[in-house]
Order: sequence, then C-alpha cells, then structure tokens
Amino acid sequence: MSDIAIDVRDVSIYYRILNNMSVQRSFFRKKVRSEVFEAVKHVSFQVEEGGILGIVGKNGSGKSTLLRSIAGVFSPNTGVIDLRGHSVSLMALGVGFKENLTGRENIILSGMLLGFSEREIEDKAQEIIDFAEIGEFIDRPVRTYSSGMHSKLAFSITAMLKNDIMLVDEVLSVGDERFRKKSLAKMKELINDDDRTVIIVSHSIETLRELCDRVMWLHDGEMREIGNTSLVLEHYLKFMGNG
Repeated sequence: MSDIAIDVRDVSIYYRILNNMSVQRSFFRKKVRSEVFEAVKHVSFQVEEGGILGIVGKNGSGKSTLLRSIAGVFSPNTGVIDLRGHSVSLMALGVGFKENLTGRENIILSGMLLGFSEREIEDKAQEIIDFAEIGEFIDRPVRTYSSGMHSKLAFSITAMLKNDIMLVDEVLSVGDERFRKKSLAKMKELINDDDRTVIIVSHSIETLRELCDRVMWLHDGEMREIGNTSLVLEHYLKFMGNG
C-alpha cells in the first residue's frame, strides 16, 4: 500500500454571517445578530502519494473552501488536515496574487510563497512567461488582467514550479479553447509523475473522468460519496438530473 500524502480527518469549516447590517453599523452595536453557515461538515478522506482525486458538487457545496483549507489559506474550525510533510501549491483564480504588482513580480512572490528560492524562480521565470502567453501584460499590474489572463498565469506558475501536492480549482476550464487543451496536456504530463499527488475541483465531468483515479462528491458541505470515478460521477449526474 502506498504512503498517505493527504489525510483529512473530521474537518468542519464555518463562517459567521451578519444579518442585514453593514460592517460600519455593526461597530456601533454591542450585540450583532449573526448566524453560522457550515461550508464543510465533518469531512474525512485520504489521498495516497501519486493519487489523483477529483471533487465534484453543485455550486456552494464547499469544494473550493475545502481545497483552500488543505492549501493552508485558512485553518479548519474543527478536525485535522495532515499533509505528512509534503509541499503543496494551490492553482486557483483570485488566490495568491497581489493586484498592484505586475505579473512578473507576482511570479517571484508566488514562487517564494511556494517555498522556492529566488534563484530557482529566476531559472523558471521565462518558461512560466512563455507558457502563460499573456504578452506585454506580464509587466502590467495583475488588476488589469482578464479572468483568462489571471488563470493562464496562475496555471503556469504552479505547473512550472512543481510541488509534491497540486490543488487545482477550476483553472483548467478558464481561457480560450487552445489554452485549455494545452493546459490539459500539461496537467496529464504533471500527474504522470507517480510521486505527485493531485486534487482537482471541477464542474467538467469529462476532465474528471479523464484525469482522476477517484472522485469525491460533496453536497451542501457533506461528503455524499467517494470512490470509483465512473460510479461516483454516474450517481452525481443522476442526482443532478443529467443521468
């Protein structure tokens, strides 16, 4: 049996939501009514080293929240996430970029946050820029980027600066058709490495079928099913009325 790379045990993540009151008004009230929204509810699973797990579910099911917690963007409210000492990178829109810095500057910053030395980043910088295909925008602030350009740069950084664990959140489905095909080919190349562990969040059933060893179905924050890719996706599509 392979070693475990990702061990998620009884993880719950929740937010407090202010009810019909602006943040400014809340400062002047001693008691502010709030309710708790449970985004992820007591989820447990493991991914073996070299495994490729897909996560599927309708919008608001907790997929991206769970992925960001595994990446260390924030801690779960309860439960444990153990990466067994492996390095991890998150490939997602809106995560990790400083909007007022240029794309080139964000390559350096993102690489350092992923644990790479400045020399290692410089050695890969041109490869990242070439793959991203955003032209002169590489020297413009990221706040001027379209969602497609943002996605291309995010994918390129994570794909070229390779960590033990890759977490991919919908990035493969953004951008023009040619870049999507190029990204899918690159992802196949990356995950063919038996030492690299991958979790992919996607609404693309075909992408999950093609890339994943197993699939987990999240629904309203709870794990409904995990297991064989074809079987879980069949049950999910039937539940959603597409089977």
